Amino acid sequence: MSEPGWRDCLSRDEIRELLQMRDLRSWISLGVDWGLVAAAMALVAWQPGFVTIVFALFVIGARQLGLAILMHEAAHRTLFANRGVNDFVGRWFCAYPVWSDLEGYRGYHIQHHAWTGTAKDPDLGLITPFPISKSSLRRKIFRDLSGATGRKFARAAWSRTGARAVEDPRARRAFVGFATTNLVLLALLTLAGHPELWLLWAAAWLTTNTLVTRIRAIAEHALTPQDVPEPRGKTRTTIARRWERLLVAPNRVNFHLEHHLLMTVPHYNLPRLHQMLTERGALSGACIDVGYAKVLRRASSSEGTCVLPA
Repeated sequence: MSEPGWRDCLSRDEIRELLQMRDLRSWISLGVDWGLVAAAMALVAWQPGFVTIVFALFVIGARQLGLAILMHEAAHRTLFANRGVNDFVGRWFCAYPVWSDLEGYRGYHIQHHAWTGTAKDPDLGLITPFPISKSSLRRKIFRDLSGATGRKFARAAWSRTGARAVEDPRARRAFVGFATTNLVLLALLTLAGHPELWLLWAAAWLTTNTLVTRIRAIAEHALTPQDVPEPRGKTRTTIARRWERLLVAPNRVNFHLEHHLLMTVPHYNLPRLHQMLTERGALSGACIDVGYAKVLRRASSSEGTCVLPA
């Protein structure tokens, strides 16, 4: 490598500071996610109509991804400094409402970090299909927005939790958590006089959430060089525009390369890590795209794999 190694660019004190957790920042991220969900629902309650409903679905779907990202933080134990608080909030405010399970995800995800881009990577199936044709990408987007992908996810979640809840305590815990959190959400909306708004939550999970989750998966590892070690290959950072941070890339999920370098850096410190490494030349040979449109062009064959400098 002609550029400096990233570890050589950071002092121990700088790394220690980057790893420092600030609970208030995590509470703010959680509050923003749920606050935007509430605001989107309030908008529809105030001015129901096709445009406001579609807008709300995209906002809520992105914030459901945002909650999944905070569950991911909790899986790395970087959401809150206290492990009990970290796991409780990660389960009940992040994972269960979007029909996920913190403990199951934690074990699965650590394997991804250990074996990124190899045959042992449990996420390899999200990487290998690309590039695909433009028509194939359009079909995938249509399946997402029509709810076909979401229904498949729902069946998988049911078979993983609901159908096994009687004999499997872990599945029962996840199913009870999903049912409880969604009933609480429905109860709160009923108390507010608008129980029908829960349908926005369910519809977003089935449609726009699956779309942004797909875009996230493509952006993180698809069409990155697989024959070189990280950070030059296997992982991408996407420089997100402001509107993309609202509707596609919540909670700094776009700084994925930096996350793989130091996976216990809290999400709110990833932009600083990116800036430090960029200014010091450590990312001059990394796979970095500007905007998710660029990533989707790569995914649909017109751009191809990131070409890294020799």
